[in-house]
Amino acid sequence: MKSSAVCVAALASLCLQHAVAGPADYVYTPTVEYGERELDFKFGTAKEPGEDRASAASLGLGLGVTPYWFTEVYAKFNRVGGDATKLDAVEWENKFQLTETGEYPVDVGLVVELERPQDHAEGWEVKFGPLFQADLTQKVQANLNLLFERHFDAEEDSKTELGYQWQLKYRWKPEIEFGAQGFGEVGEWNDWESSDEQSHKAGPAVFGKLPIGDHQAIKYNAAYLVGLSDHAPDHTLRMQVEYEF
Repeated sequence: MKSSAVCVAALASLCLQHAVAGPADYVYTPTVEYGERELDFKFGTAKEPGEDRASAASLGLGLGVTPYWFTEVYAKFNRVGGDATKLDAVEWENKFQLTETGEYPVDVGLVVELERPQDHAEGWEVKFGPLFQADLTQKVQANLNLLFERHFDAEEDSKTELGYQWQLKYRWKPEIEFGAQGFGEVGEWNDWESSDEQSHKAGPAVFGKLPIGDHQAIKYNAAYLVGLSDHAPDHTLRMQVEYEF
C-alpha cells in the first residue's frame, strides 16, 4: 500500500503543473480488481445548442496490475455532423485504490489520465482527481468524483479546469441495477464561470453484470442525460460495455 501511495503522489505531482465532458465519458469508481483484464467499449452522442450532433467512441484494453493499480490504454474516435468517423486521440488511464474496500465509511481512489490528441496543436491533455464511493444504505451506492484537466505544450495557453461526476445506484440484482448519473464543468478550478456559462447534465441510468463463464463477465452501464444549463447539450445518450476475463 505504501509503494502505491508513493506512485500516486509522483503522478499527481506531474499533473499539478479545458475540462469538457465528452458524450462517451463515464463515471469512474475507486475500486480495483487485481489480475482482472478487460476489453472496454464506450459510446456517446450529444446535440449541443446551435451545433452539429457530436458522437464519440473509444476502445480500450485494461489490466489490474496490483491490488491497488489498474491501467488501461484507449484509442478514441469522434464524429461531428455528417463528417467521417476519425481517430481523435490515444489515452493512458491509471486508477489507484487508496483505501481498502469497506474499511472506512467512504472508499477513496485517484484517477490520472494522459491523452495525446491527433491534433498536436492541442498538446498533451492531463486529467486527474479524487474518486469517492459510499454505501448510503444496504442497497444504495453513491459516487462523487472531482476532476482537474489541463493541456500542456499546446499552441494556446490552457488553464486548469474543474469538472465533476456523480452517480447513484440501487443494487436490485447483479444483472440489472437502476440509478442516475450526472456530469458537469464549472470553468477554472479557482475562478468559476458564471452559472449560464457552466455545463451541467444528469439523467436516469442502468447498470448490470452478466456472468458468461469462469472468471468472465459482460458488464454494462448506460444513461440518458438532459442538459440542466444553457451551456450543456440538450440530450446525451451514453453507454459502456466491458468484457472482463
